[in-house]
Amino acid sequence: MRASTVDLVADTARAAAARRTAAWLAGGLTAAAAVAGGWLAPPDAAQGQAQRLMYLHVPAAWVAYVAFAVVLAAGGAYLIGGDLRWDRFARAAAEVGVVLTAVAIGTGSIWGHLVWGTWWAWDPRLVSTALLLCAYAGYLALRRAVSERTGARDGGDHRVARPAAMVGAAGFLLVPVVHFSVVWWRSLHQQATVLAPQRPPIDARMGVALLLAVAAATLVAFCMVLHRVVRLERRLPSPAPAPERSPARVG
Repeated sequence: MRASTVDLVADTARAAAARRTAAWLAGGLTAAAAVAGGWLAPPDAAQGQAQRLMYLHVPAAWVAYVAFAVVLAAGGAYLIGGDLRWDRFARAAAEVGVVLTAVAIGTGSIWGHLVWGTWWAWDPRLVSTALLLCAYAGYLALRRAVSERTGARDGGDHRVARPAAMVGAAGFLLVPVVHFSVVWWRSLHQQATVLAPQRPPIDARMGVALLLAVAAATLVAFCMVLHRVVRLERRLPSPAPAPERSPARVG
């Protein structure tokens, strides 16, 4: 694995400086997104100020999809090549994805209360998103259970990595179900806005604020995954030093 992403998780001064630079960029984008979404973008004509939750809710949901796609890709790469570093990326991405899915559900619940007058509805989008959260929380619980039962180190042992990779791949089947639930079933949740087939029914200033928020959430999640992988690798036992060879005797 010689990709630039892997170099960023090396425990070196150069890699640490690159991670700090990415974190500063993420902070700058987050500040710009907060200004754009909180002040520059106008409120929605129908929902009023409650619509501003979109700039947190939508990025959290979209980047959670990306995080779970990383779990799928990293798990597949591990199964093909057997490199445990991919397994550590899968675990880190799953942790970030679970947090972001919880954020999406929480902000959606607040938004729904303000607009629909209820904290929860048995809506296809809400129910499928809750199932997605349970699936990847179960993925993390499985890793811990296998690690405790076998005594294997999570992130550093094939006995944990193999079943986790398969469960992570199976869990991703819920992602398209969540995304297309508003199309396949009758739902209170609005359908696609930015990716609508027709011209997006959204003010240009709202669109810019939303894109900034998605970019900021993506870079923040990227930094969180890198930080987590570095922490996981630091917990691995150091390789045993090679035994010294005594000089061969001649004669």
